[in-house]
Amino acid sequence: MKRLVLAGILVLTVTGLTAPPALHGQGVEIREWRVPWEASRPRDPFVAADGRVWFVGQRSDYLAYLEPETGEFRRYDLDRGSGPHNLIVGPEGEVWYAGNRAAHIGLLDPRTGAITRFPMPDPAAADPHTLVFDSRGGIWFTVQQGNFVGRFSPESKRIDLVPVPTPSSRPYGIAVDEHDRPWFTEFAGGKIGTVDPETLELSEIDLPRAEARPRRLVVTSDGSIWYVDFAGGYVGSIDGSTGEIREWVSPGGSGAGPYGMVADDLDRIWFVETGPRPNRLVGFDPDGEEFFSVTDIPSGGGSVRHMFFHRASREIWFGTDANTIGRAALGPLAPGEADD
Repeated sequence: MKRLVLAGILVLTVTGLTAPPALHGQGVEIREWRVPWEASRPRDPFVAADGRVWFVGQRSDYLAYLEPETGEFRRYDLDRGSGPHNLIVGPEGEVWYAGNRAAHIGLLDPRTGAITRFPMPDPAAADPHTLVFDSRGGIWFTVQQGNFVGRFSPESKRIDLVPVPTPSSRPYGIAVDEHDRPWFTEFAGGKIGTVDPETLELSEIDLPRAEARPRRLVVTSDGSIWYVDFAGGYVGSIDGSTGEIREWVSPGGSGAGPYGMVADDLDRIWFVETGPRPNRLVGFDPDGEEFFSVTDIPSGGGSVRHMFFHRASREIWFGTDANTIGRAALGPLAPGEADD
């Protein structure tokens, strides 16, 4: 056990992990829609206020949406070489995307098809990676190879870039807590980072194992930060109050390759094991510390890189390398379950 105080954050690392717990419960219902543009790597879906499910075609330079009720798709082409990596949709239907191979954040107006590009202010920040909103409509994002965390103001159009002190740490997944503080993974650094939204001071937390490769992370309602370790096959948490770090071995063990993840409205953690074929959607209950659900992805998945939880419908949405957009329906809340 070791203790570390880092920018006011106490980190208590707990070691001594056990084998994967036994599984309990049933799988969930998964439906997939085949995307009509082959081998385009549809990914990072986001459910808009009108119910449309937006996603990017990373390999084919497009933004698109699915109408789940009809199965219809509509596509908006981007400039060749844009390499869209991720998108998020604002309250008025505006679509923001990360131009991962063209060093910009882009804005699509779906009504007109007009696209506005906001270039990175530093040429070293060539690959904006994942975007996420804060509560005020600001956008935080990671820059993987450039080794930055950024903040973009849609109002002022200002972009702030914060260098990550660990060299070549590859900032990756990102989430914002209830205080508008961003948290992010350092995929090659074996760390979790955070930025003070007022001062832009960046702090890093070492994970228990130097070889850890955290991909994605989420923040639950109690302020805990949950992450998956792609290399080791773990799901872990950082207690928001004490800084204690705990980890559990994924059902798939060291070859699980956990990647895309979300937290649902009951603060249960869901992630996809990309190592097994087919990929598997796994549910973990932090209260009982048990893996309660494992479901094969019908198409096989290939890899599920990012997911989105739609609270109103209690559905998890994801894109796959098998060229599908998928939906996992969690169903209605059971009697006695809180939906706070």
